[in-house]
Amino acid sequence: HVQLVESGGGPAQAGGSLRLSCAASGHARSIECMGWFRQVSGKGREVVASIHKATGKTYYADSVRGRATLSQDDARTTLYLQINDLKPEDSAMYYCAADQGLSCWGALTSTARFDDLKLRGQGTQVTVSS
Repeated sequence: HVQLVESGGGPAQAGGSLRLSCAASGHARSIECMGWFRQVSGKGREVVASIHKATGKTYYADSVRGRATLSQDDARTTLYLQINDLKPEDSAMYYCAADQGLSCWGALTSTARFDDLKLRGQGTQVTVSS
């Protein structure tokens, strides 16, 4: 049984950086794709960035492209999302999600849906002040 646990959220200053972590426990080697989503209160979750673990192929949303970087630990059980040059509009609840097989086909696109991925974390709040 695989679980995802996010960490690294909190308050941040505009222009600064933060790094979010998503740690997978259990049979994490079965995971083929992982992604970060975010949700502002009253709005739907949007994909921020995602990665196919085996190929290393990545996707970044336009809102963070050039400011965000995904990385993995050596064991490929933890996914990191670093966002630089933070903006107040980056404030949101950030969620990690993961899956394997056919579900990963759409995970690296702008239409990736959090609820379509089998494994989902509880989220970590990021608040960026100007």
